Parts: sequence; structure tokens; C-alpha cells
Amino acid sequence: MSTVEATITTMSKAARDAANNLARVTSEQKNTALFAIAAGLEKETDFIQSENTKDLLRAEEMGLSGAMIDRLTIKDATIDAMVAGLNEVSGLNDPVGTMSPTWIRPNGLQVARMRIPLGVIGIIYESRPNVTVDAAGLCLKAGNAVILRGGSEAFHSNQALAAIIERALENSGLPDKAVQVVPVREREAVYALLNQEAFIDLIIPRGGEGLIRSVVENSTIPVLKHYKGVCHIYVDSDADLEMAQNICFNAKVQRPGVCNAMETLLVHQSAAEAFLPAMAGRFGEAGVELRGCAETCRILPEAQKAQASDWPAEYLDLILAVKVVKDMDEALAHIAAYSSNHSEAIVTRDYECAKRFVREADSSVVLVNASTRFNDGGQLGLGAEIGISTSKLHAFGPMGLEELTTSKFVVLGSGQIRE
Repeated sequence: MSTVEATITTMSKAARDAANNLARVTSEQKNTALFAIAAGLEKETDFIQSENTKDLLRAEEMGLSGAMIDRLTIKDATIDAMVAGLNEVSGLNDPVGTMSPTWIRPNGLQVARMRIPLGVIGIIYESRPNVTVDAAGLCLKAGNAVILRGGSEAFHSNQALAAIIERALENSGLPDKAVQVVPVREREAVYALLNQEAFIDLIIPRGGEGLIRSVVENSTIPVLKHYKGVCHIYVDSDADLEMAQNICFNAKVQRPGVCNAMETLLVHQSAAEAFLPAMAGRFGEAGVELRGCAETCRILPEAQKAQASDWPAEYLDLILAVKVVKDMDEALAHIAAYSSNHSEAIVTRDYECAKRFVREADSSVVLVNASTRFNDGGQLGLGAEIGISTSKLHAFGPMGLEELTTSKFVVLGSGQIRE
């Protein structure tokens, strides 16, 4: 066994022990620990930022992109957001120990389900050091131990945050190994982590499609993931076109580099002549490049002709595929063919069309007359999220506290035996 593998195995065993202890911790104790982490972040701001500077200098030497460096940077506002997130999570209802309604069997047995932690979670992610704190807070509140493996580009930042979290846990009387950050840069650590099925219950990767596919291919542990966000908006024949413009503009332009941004716009043929020129004007002013089907290019000569590769593309940029469809059947067929099961939206005033779209669009979040940008745990009232799952086992959509737990059956009897 290599040194790296031995390190990961030791961490995993310690995480399992910590998880067993966390399962008995009260909500008040968990909240106390979250407040202690938040206080530690505020107290150690200078230390965190000095360690972050080491990562930023290395990132510049490595020639990382401006966008990557921006995600890597820990500003005062970044720490404020981490603190606010921990305080928000502390205020959420603790799902652990909650009971479902009880039902009674003919033999008198009382049956219910109880929410319990998943156990040990491994999270593999890129770039953003704030994920270290966000994930730690959510996992702790849900009663889970967590092993965090951030990108090597954020090594010093994550180790600094890990030290603060560990100290806060110890001072709060919680197991200090309930949150651990992998202390080595080597990629071997990822593969070692993915083979700790004896101790780790779930892996959650966060990052680009390449990272996530590599995790899925190499893991012996169940993985919750989404590969990419190919999100569609369908503008129906009966849509309020001004509303449709506002929704589509927001979904594409507000933050084009995120997984819930619109990547393909579908427009009913009866609305296309009225809708597309005005919509294209707004997109043009924002610098959006349009790639359209033949009918789109006829209406919008400035649009580029779409290639087959455009329909399944996640651009994460100011580029948009546009297709004119003859009816909802064609829109839903297109979504079924190219969707990543992330987010789909319809803009319509027709209640029956809305009902059908909600029923048939097979994605984790389906919206009516609203932007795809709302596929987010905070926006949907979960308080916070650890990621968005396009798997259907055991979570589908934004993963908040409840999705970081599972349930067991509790059966109360009075001496019943099975005949």
C-alpha cells in the first residue's frame, strides 16, 4: 500500500468512527459547531487569505484562466458568504430523527419511517474553496462525516479552512474527524478515495463533465452526480411574448457559465416570426451568438447555421442554440433526445399545455413561466444545497439537508409473531 493510499484509508476509518458518533449528536450540538466554524472563519480571515494568496500565485504561474482564478480567490465577501451560509444552515430544521406518519397493520404493528444520516460522504470538487465550508456545514447538520478532496489549485486555501473547521469541532465537543480535507495533492488520492467502499457510503463529485465521468468510471462507491446542464426553454404558441423575452434573457445572460443556464431555445412556429427578431435584438446587445435551425436562420439571417453538435452542447458561454418547432410534440421529442435531465421550462398561457409539459419533461426541475436559473437549492427554499443530481437514486434535483439523509423503517409491536 502506497503512502497516499494509507493516508486515505486512515482518514476513511476515522470518518466512519466519527459518523457513528455524529448519529447520536443533538441538533443543538451541531448548531453550536456550525456557529464555532463561522466564528473561526471571521477570526482567521487574514490567515485564510494569506494561504489563498499562495494558491493564486501558483495559479498565475500555471497559466490558469481568469475565470478559474476568480473562482479560486477568497475575498472578504467570500468569507462573509461562507459565514452567512453556515448561519443559514444552522437555522434549518434538522431532518435527522424526524418520523413519517405512522400506519397500522391488521395485526396491530405500527409502522413508520425515521430520517437517518447517510453516514460518510466523500466530495470531490474543483477550484472553489467555499465548497469546503458549504459542504462541511451541510454534511454536519445532516449528521454525516465528510471527506473533502478539493482541486490541487486550492490546496493551501483548503488546508487553512480544514484547520479552522477541525479546531471548531474539537472545541464544540464533536468528533474532529467528522470533517477532513485530503492533505495531499497527488491524483492518486482521488482513486484511493473512490475505493473506500468499506467506510464511505456516497461520493458526490462537483466540477466539469470530465471530472465527473472519471469519478463514475473509477468508483466502487455509489455516485450522485450530474454530467452537464443542457437546459431548454420552450416558447409555446400561446406564450406572453414579453414575459418569454424576459425569462429567456435571464436564463441565458445572467450567468451563462453555470449548469442551470439555458443552452437551447425552442420556439413554436406560430410564435417564431413575432418572437425571434425582438429576442435576437436583446441577445445581440448582450453579445450572445445564435446558432439556429434552417427556419431560425430564415427569420434571423444573422444567426449561424446550427450543426448536429450544437443540440447536445453545454456551452457555458454566451452561445445559444435555437430551433423552431411545429408543436409541443416536436419540442418534447427534442428535449427527450438532447436533455441532460437537469432543467426544462415552458412559457405559455395555456394551462393544459403547461400540465402536459410538467408531466412529460423528464428533468430534475421543470418550470412553467420561470427561468431555468431557479434550479438551485437556495432559490427553491431548501436553504442551501450540496449540488444538483440528475440521478434518480436516491436524489433528483438540488440536494439539501433532507437529500443528505435516508430513512429506515421503525416497527412498534406488542408481541406479534409471524405465522
